[in-house]
Amino acid sequence: MNIAIAGASDIGFHLAKLLSFEAQDITLIDADKDALSYADNNLDIRAIKGDPSALATLKKAGVAKADMMIAVTPSETTNLMCCLLAKQLGCKRTIARVTDIEFEKYKEDVDFQALGIDELVSPEELAAEEIQLLIHQSAFENSHEFEDGALTMMGTTLEEDAPFIGKTVREAATVFPGVHFMPIAIKRLESTTTIIPRGDTSFEQGDQVYFTTLPQGVSELYSLTGEVKNKIKNVMILGGGRVGYKTAEDLCQRGINVKLIELDKERAIEMAERLPDTLIIHGDGRNVELLLEENLKEMDAFLGVTNDAETNIMSCLMAKSKQVPKIIALIENMDYFELTKSIGVDSLVNKKMLTTNTIFRYIRRGEVVDLAKLNNMDAEIVEFKVKAGAKVIGKAIKNLDFPKMATIGGVIRNGAGVIALGDFVIEEGDLVLVCSLPQSIKRVEQLFL
Repeated sequence: MNIAIAGASDIGFHLAKLLSFEAQDITLIDADKDALSYADNNLDIRAIKGDPSALATLKKAGVAKADMMIAVTPSETTNLMCCLLAKQLGCKRTIARVTDIEFEKYKEDVDFQALGIDELVSPEELAAEEIQLLIHQSAFENSHEFEDGALTMMGTTLEEDAPFIGKTVREAATVFPGVHFMPIAIKRLESTTTIIPRGDTSFEQGDQVYFTTLPQGVSELYSLTGEVKNKIKNVMILGGGRVGYKTAEDLCQRGINVKLIELDKERAIEMAERLPDTLIIHGDGRNVELLLEENLKEMDAFLGVTNDAETNIMSCLMAKSKQVPKIIALIENMDYFELTKSIGVDSLVNKKMLTTNTIFRYIRRGEVVDLAKLNNMDAEIVEFKVKAGAKVIGKAIKNLDFPKMATIGGVIRNGAGVIALGDFVIEEGDLVLVCSLPQSIKRVEQLFL
């Protein structure tokens, strides 16, 4: 695909990096010479210096022939104008990053597609949604729902008391009557290799494992992994930015008691007015005495969501030392994932990764409904809608020419999830979840064309 990306910092650079690895034709546009030079020197892309919202720059970048324009600069206005102009020039699809998490509320009032903007993506909104899922499935490190929970992807690290350590996938599945979950990816302790498990793959202590599960399989996973689901009643949030605000608002609506600590006095006063059900505390969340005075030890969950990753990580480690059951840190640097997990921060949220997941579903071939990249693993799970003429229709899964580095994690049919085994026959209209390593995704795509 011919893809133009406006914005060479954070999300834009990360997208360009991933897409260039897939041999996509990438043009990166930015007015910042230094950011653009770094990307140009480190990635196999075409770099264009200039204002992404300027017509002359877009013409120079050749967006008239682009399959997609992805505008992800830090400026919301620039992104919207960039997509509007790109569409008028002839770009087939446009995606704009917005920073205002309220935008979703106005989609019914404003026809953004008529303006030339096909999709709006808010990294802050995505981060808040991810935190909600992690709070809901409190014992698991990562979670992603497909079709409102008809199937859910859940990730955890196996401790030594997990009942199926030493057992194979096939043996673990027989512990409970019926099959309500399926492992889709494993990463061994101190290994960088992602394993797509088969029936004879064994589970080992320290494995990071991702499962897909039906709603009734969630309790089975808690039992099998040795985890305990803690009821979340009290939550402390460090950071009153967009992510902290949205998270506090959502948690209060669920009846959870929320304390939010914000360093900026004016922001704290503003949030106290906008969030009447949240206890807003003006203070420095890095102050251990303040955290203890506000009953940190009594919290069921602690969220570090300031704009500073180091502050988030250190505050989460403090909460961990006080036996807070669930800690979640917002981080920006992808390289922190493995390091941070090794020092005890269980759940990490990264806006770049979440935004990339959302955008990648428009890049994958076939009719992709949803996509999620697995944290700290070289794999992704893609939800394909089986359209008329697809090669998978009418075939049992065991008879598909499916690559070994990919697996079907489940099927959603008529709104109901199914853990699909070898004899399951795929039909038109099914939603099929496939977990795949990068080297196999193109073969997978071909099966759904």
